[in-house]
Amino acid sequence: MKRTFTRTLAAFAVVGIAASLAACSTPSGEGDADGPLTVWIMGDSGANFEQLVAPFTEETGIEVEVVAIPWDAIDERLTTAVASGSGPDLLQIGLSKLRTFADAGALLPLDDHLADYPGLAAENFPDGVAEATQVGGETVSVPWVSDTRVLFYRSDILEENGIDAPPASWDELREDAAVLAARGDGQYGYYIPQWDSPLPVIMTWDFGGDIIDADGNVDFDTPEFAEAVDLYTGLYADGSVPTNSDFDQTQGFISGVTPMLVSGPYLARSIADAAPELEGKWNVTMVPGADEKTSLFAGSNMGVWHNTDQVNGSLDLLEYLSSVEAQLSWFDINGELPAVSAALEDSSLQSDPLVAVYSQQLADSKVLPLVPNWDGATGSDLLTALNTIVLTGADRDATLAELFSKTEGVSIG
Repeated sequence: MKRTFTRTLAAFAVVGIAASLAACSTPSGEGDADGPLTVWIMGDSGANFEQLVAPFTEETGIEVEVVAIPWDAIDERLTTAVASGSGPDLLQIGLSKLRTFADAGALLPLDDHLADYPGLAAENFPDGVAEATQVGGETVSVPWVSDTRVLFYRSDILEENGIDAPPASWDELREDAAVLAARGDGQYGYYIPQWDSPLPVIMTWDFGGDIIDADGNVDFDTPEFAEAVDLYTGLYADGSVPTNSDFDQTQGFISGVTPMLVSGPYLARSIADAAPELEGKWNVTMVPGADEKTSLFAGSNMGVWHNTDQVNGSLDLLEYLSSVEAQLSWFDINGELPAVSAALEDSSLQSDPLVAVYSQQLADSKVLPLVPNWDGATGSDLLTALNTIVLTGADRDATLAELFSKTEGVSIG
């Protein structure tokens, strides 16, 4: 299970990063205002990002000031920055937030600039990534890291309970989860994050459906979504998943309390760091299927703040971040998959059996529809409905009817 990719940032700086920097169209942010570039990085990876951009500063003289923004604070920071007119120069944007940022007018349209920055050309990225950079026909972001969801499973615990292979279908997962939950009090078979709105969407895709109709409107009133609801609520009815909202998925997996769950590659790094003794006792595979085995194409883009006075320097940094060397280095430092095709296909990554599964799943993945304010509205309404049914015993049909009503007329535009 140990990852074999061991190239270092220093090696990249010597071998390839300098060449990438030399290709930047406007060295040292020529024509921009003086001062450091401010970059908003989401989550707790600010220190790692500082390590990544150190060679950029050394080569160009452009200082980079990194500000780490907690994921749950980004909406407030965005609102404040838009209202004040003072934001960063560059910022990381989770794909589920791209529409929100663009609709707020926070992002600089990039189409007039991309010709001068060959590293940012759409052909450098897989189709699924490149398509998730635009809103309203304008390119407002550049792919930064890619992500997908796969099934993590404790092979040792499954085998101990007579399960020879990970479940290939959602029906098999439900059956296996019930077997594993029967190990005793406080033991479960699977974990459903109660905050994870893409999971029921993935289930809907896998039953051959979608949540967007032919006219681009949100539509949960479909047979396939009903099957996803049956699966979601059935896992709770079976007693196969924990009900406490503060359940820790990493510790649950490490302890064996929840030996199966669907999550992203970042979880592999957490498991390896926290429990190296489990090497060889867990693995990943593609999400279970029904009609399909489609998963979420997630990840983050980078955007330029709409009124930055350092456009050239910001684009120089984006060009650097899109170099193969920087992309591979970020995977080594932070465990997030590259978005650049050449980096994702690099032999040093593909020799890692985990990455091979991630790549296979990325090839059968879809971007969450760019619904306005997904996290704060439609996605939240979806979770509220499902969690109300499974946690409070609310009437299924009435609760779903309310969901259908609340989301009627919502469109990807």
